[in-house]
Amino acid sequence: MSKAFTRETDSDEDDGFDLPALPLGARNYMTPAGYARLKTELFSLIDDERPKVVEIVHWAASNGDRSENGDYLYGKKRLREIDRRVRFLTQRLELAEVVEPSVHHGSDQVFFGATVTYADAHGTERTVTILGIDEADSLKAEVSWVSPIARTLLKSREGDVLKLPTPAGLLDIEVLQVSYPRAN
Repeated sequence: MSKAFTRETDSDEDDGFDLPALPLGARNYMTPAGYARLKTELFSLIDDERPKVVEIVHWAASNGDRSENGDYLYGKKRLREIDRRVRFLTQRLELAEVVEPSVHHGSDQVFFGATVTYADAHGTERTVTILGIDEADSLKAEVSWVSPIARTLLKSREGDVLKLPTPAGLLDIEVLQVSYPRAN
């Protein structure tokens, strides 16, 4: 078969790595620090990393045969990854609604940006901070505001007993403490 009629696919173009989607019609709430981190990453990709990779690809392409040129093939793949991340960051920053959690400092009610300590029926205490989808890191006990625990905690107050839906059924939790960062 003639190569002109075969479809070349870049399986790397969509490598199955999907970043968290925003709920339909939802806002992209973000703290000022989270917004600044994403913006810094975007500018770093555009101003620093992408030009370096373009230079490598240009040099590798000038070496001739591109089909077995590792620098060229890897560089093109890396450019696609950078461009995909730039598009993603641009879209998320355009939709971002920056919320300053410190405006609730001193409140005992749970809103976006709160650090909440709660206990389950067995007395196990956990502390989580409710942040935006793009900035939450579960390794730092940060949860997205659309997660089940955050949706259960939002608008509750210290002392409230809530029902947390889990795969094993409803779990009773009690809100022990709510805190917010101080205003700068």
